[in-house]
Amino acid sequence: MDDASYGALALALTLVAGVYTWFAYQRRGLGAGLKGAGITVLPIAAYLTRTLRMFAEIGEAIGDWAARLAFSPVVWVGIVLAGVGVVLFGAGRVVDARGGGTPPRAARSKPPKPPKQRGDEQLELPESRPASGPAPARSPAPVDDDLADIEALLKSRGIT
Repeated sequence: MDDASYGALALALTLVAGVYTWFAYQRRGLGAGLKGAGITVLPIAAYLTRTLRMFAEIGEAIGDWAARLAFSPVVWVGIVLAGVGVVLFGAGRVVDARGGGTPPRAARSKPPKPPKQRGDEQLELPESRPASGPAPARSPAPVDDDLADIEALLKSRGIT
């Protein structure tokens, strides 16, 4: 479209909006008429700022994209591949949630642990204390002078 076509489109849209504004003013009052007048001047403003041309080009680009989407087999292959990717991603999340996502090589790559010898040493589980012997004494936390009164209050209530 050339500049004269955009001007004619802007004029036609302004006239239609003007008719709407007149009827809105007659039926619903001054507030509706003022809102309609605001809408009436927008097509002319869009023409003068060249945004009417921009909106037309955006509409044309969307139309071209939709036509290519509907009629191109290559685009449909892309859509199918996107769907397969989404399904695979979802299946991976389900497998991870069920705990079946351990890679088989990771379990085999660890060297086997040598068996423990029975004798003087005790079998210990990782991250556990020995079964015999007293529990290690905890060192008292350093007392802050500012918090001493709060600590005394807590001790008097039986809270440690």
